[in-house]
Amino acid sequence: MNATQATSDDILIGRIAQGDRVAMQVLYGRHHVRVFRFGLRLVRNEQIAEDLISEVFLDVWRQAGKFEGRSAVSTWLLAITRFKALSALRKRKDAELDDATANAIEDTSDDPEVTVQKKDKGDALRRCLSSLSAEHREIIDLVYYHEKSVEEVAGLVGIPENTVKTRLFYARKKLAELLKAAGVERGWP
Repeated sequence: MNATQATSDDILIGRIAQGDRVAMQVLYGRHHVRVFRFGLRLVRNEQIAEDLISEVFLDVWRQAGKFEGRSAVSTWLLAITRFKALSALRKRKDAELDDATANAIEDTSDDPEVTVQKKDKGDALRRCLSSLSAEHREIIDLVYYHEKSVEEVAGLVGIPENTVKTRLFYARKKLAELLKAAGVERGWP
């Protein structure tokens, strides 16, 4: 690069700092290929290198007013590119798993048989709940599905706490009987 172009790059940065979009287009046109090639050598992925171009020139647009001229504009652009490329490589390294590591991760999800058993138990539970009296269903719903305390249920329903406890006791007892009759044991396999 000759001295005239270096000087004109400094002028372009000054104009970019003032929001001149044409100056930005000229700087981009002059340096985007160099930024792309440098980024590509670092990240070895064309898509990431393309993304780097956007990030680098976005930073130039935002930071042009802070450019102090201690180096050539082209050097500044490559420094930004290097920083962005190393960040991208760190992110990619964190995101990638090799096959051995991926295979070593235990799959704790249910197998199809357990999923069907849970679905069947869920269906049976819903049927048994619908067989409870309205008062018992309401207490079970508030305590177990809405996670309300006995005190909160008493306030919501307008009955004494001891009545809530009694209904909850009998509702659980009746539910256990209904589930056992439906062939459902407690808990999941």
